[in-house]
Amino acid sequence: MSEVLLSVQNLHTSFFTDNGEVRAVNGVSFDLDRGETLGIVGESGSGKSVTAYSIMQILADTAKITEGHVLYKGQDLTTWDHKQMSSFRGKACSIIFQDPMTSLNPVFTVGNQLEEAIKLHTNRKGDEVKARAVEMLELVGINEPERRVKQYPFELSGGMRQRVMIAMALACEPDILIADEPTTALDVTIQAQILELIQDLQKKLGMAVILVTHDLGVIAQLCDNIVVMYGGRICERGTANEIFYNAKHEYTKGLLRSIPTGQNLNSKLIPIGGTPINMLNLPKGCAFCPRCDAAMKICLSEIPDELWINENHKAACWMNVKSGEGKEEL
Repeated sequence: MSEVLLSVQNLHTSFFTDNGEVRAVNGVSFDLDRGETLGIVGESGSGKSVTAYSIMQILADTAKITEGHVLYKGQDLTTWDHKQMSSFRGKACSIIFQDPMTSLNPVFTVGNQLEEAIKLHTNRKGDEVKARAVEMLELVGINEPERRVKQYPFELSGGMRQRVMIAMALACEPDILIADEPTTALDVTIQAQILELIQDLQKKLGMAVILVTHDLGVIAQLCDNIVVMYGGRICERGTANEIFYNAKHEYTKGLLRSIPTGQNLNSKLIPIGGTPINMLNLPKGCAFCPRCDAAMKICLSEIPDELWINENHKAACWMNVKSGEGKEEL
């Protein structure tokens, strides 16, 4: 039987700006089991990264969780104080950011930054800390780790810097690893290496992984389950096979049409028309409605509920109600 490690329940997060409230996350709910890899997919501005930052509570000063709960092993993180959250970050849950050059401090050596995380979240001291730093660099596949710990971030390549970030995130053996667009700044061959590394380390350490990305192709072989977000809401969720081969939301279908696959290599890719929604001015109905070729009158005025397609698949699209495929419960 699977063990629920993290449960996000009806999460709402808003940014309060001079122009008004930006409701970046609107009622997001999902469970993460121990050892599971969950992919959160969507365009820029869909709310996927804000969801991840809300879990870690590393939001900007203008942002606030306005509603909902985040449960870690049954305990509600939204009620924790700063000291409790500081202990949670790193020891129980770590994050890899998308740009390692801006995440690493340029005036400290790689070893110094790794050792700081180890000292903060473990009981290791002195030589044990230095040995752990070298061990972690070796674990993530960096050659000559004894020499690398003495180098500064600018002396390393982009791929190596990202490996350092992974080493830093895993140094305290967390239960959960959040990878926020971990391959965005890397070329294709290095992307594949980093994703393979995350997958290997997950199997070795038994941790759960949340992979945040805009690219469905990146997570095709990596994730057990996928959550597709648009306009701050979950529009579809299911196993990787269900999402890729039985998509039931028009936005997911659009994402799949816009990436090269084995089926469309000889045909022209079809991009999703229009531009991402203005989060300051969300429509009354389905957020994807203004860009959807299949939109109906009801899509303009009413937000569709998530309906079961089968036991491994849910989608929030009025087209499933029209076709009779969606059910309120199974």
